[in-house]
Amino acid sequence: MPSFLHVGCGSATKVNTIPFFQRGDWNEIRLDIDASVAPDIVGTMTDMAAVATGSVEAIYSSHNIEHLYAHEVDVALKEFLRVLTPTGFAVITCPDLQAACKLIAEGKLVETAYDSALGPIAPIDILFGLREPLRRGNHFMAHHCGFTLDVLLAGINQAGFGSVGGFSREGAFSLWAVCRKDRLTAPEMEQFTRSLFA
Repeated sequence: MPSFLHVGCGSATKVNTIPFFQRGDWNEIRLDIDASVAPDIVGTMTDMAAVATGSVEAIYSSHNIEHLYAHEVDVALKEFLRVLTPTGFAVITCPDLQAACKLIAEGKLVETAYDSALGPIAPIDILFGLREPLRRGNHFMAHHCGFTLDVLLAGINQAGFGSVGGFSREGAFSLWAVCRKDRLTAPEMEQFTRSLFA
């Protein structure tokens, strides 16, 4: 049974991920810094020593890397690369700062940009982290860096992944990157990416 590492899972499970992980017999390993969400592994993206090198076929990381400081992002991406099998892949999604900044430039810093399962999200939440959990003292939710699509993909390339692709979902103010440890041709990568979300 193939395994995927659900990094920064929070209270989510594989049913909250992408269609690819909801099909078949994926073994989900949940990793989070917050012990209160009962992950399989309590740990950080920058030090996943509890996960053996080359031990997982895939990684799913949703809205996590923006919680790192900018200088930690490369460390985390190299940890992702380390724990993947030779043909493993990662799916990374995070807020789209470029889309958020368009609204900020229009004077809409605290106006609702979209509604999420956690409630209304404004550009200020996209930039700095969700205000309500932060107000309640959950400082794990603070954002310490951010990304445009170009910056995200460049960082993944720099970390050493063999194949990288990505896209933005403006209505959801999110960026998505699909990266593989091995090298694929551009058409192969496009087909692979489509298969994850179909």
